[in-house]
Amino acid sequence: MTDGIHTEPSLSEGKSYRLNLTCVGSGSAQVKFTPTIKGAKTTVPCDQSVVEQRIAAPKSLRIDVDGAKGATGVIGWQIDAT
Repeated sequence: MTDGIHTEPSLSEGKSYRLNLTCVGSGSAQVKFTPTIKGAKTTVPCDQSVVEQRIAAPKSLRIDVDGAKGATGVIGWQIDAT
């Protein structure tokens, strides 16, 4: 998980979206939004479960997902309009 996810998706300001994340491997990953979205600190366990985070898009948004120390595996993600 050395690369993680680092993206600035093209979202429409003020619209609602659903971010789905899954991790397969061991350990966990942390999701960070810039700018910070209230209540959006999320941990993704690497146990194949799907973690859902609803977001209202600000003018611009950066999403970073990084593995916790010692985590190994692959992260999958998808953003859908709600």
